[in-house]
Amino acid sequence: MLKSGIDQEALVAMFANASAQGAEKLRKGVADATLAALQGRELSLKNIRAVLKSVTQAASAGAAANALAVDPEDLLDKAVAGMDDALVKAVEANRVALQQFVNQGADLREKHLKKALSDLEAMEDTFIGTLKKATEGAGAQAAGLWAPVLEKMQAGGTLSGAKAATTAEQFLGQMQTALRDSRAAGLKAAQTLAESYAALASGVLIGMSDALNQSGVAKPAGKTRK
Repeated sequence: MLKSGIDQEALVAMFANASAQGAEKLRKGVADATLAALQGRELSLKNIRAVLKSVTQAASAGAAANALAVDPEDLLDKAVAGMDDALVKAVEANRVALQQFVNQGADLREKHLKKALSDLEAMEDTFIGTLKKATEGAGAQAAGLWAPVLEKMQAGGTLSGAKAATTAEQFLGQMQTALRDSRAAGLKAAQTLAESYAALASGVLIGMSDALNQSGVAKPAGKTRK
């Protein structure tokens, strides 16, 4: 069944039939499936949540039904690693898109770009929160399987979360630099205007003095009456 662009039946089977030796292959399979689903839609937090939820549900079902008695925690660790790998690429796609806008002169304070930065900052919380909610909704057994995995995620963080935070910090730094440059340019313009105004006022004053002097010279002297 396709859900959020994910073939859940194929993922469930992948986890159910995974061996301890095929753990890395499982990680790549999850990464490829997650990335393909993300590429097929707008890269918004809403869509990212939907894809992660679908992958998590499939991983839960497959790990619980694994026929080779592989440690479920190890299988779910690989599921997290695969999703994380895909999200790292999603973060990079956001970084490239933002940089293109900035290079074209876009203002990072613009509403949609500010939201993009905000979404990047929320990437790790979104990742962990989505997995937690998806496992809680799947019942006590799934929640029990995921508990140690989620605990490790919360304690150690994720690669995608770290990259997203660094990317957001980079662009926020660019925004601050732009603001400082804008303020500096404004102050320089104000100083130039002030200097011009002083020169203009001086010229006016000189002109007024010249006019007064000329007026005084042109005025004939009055005769003294005897």
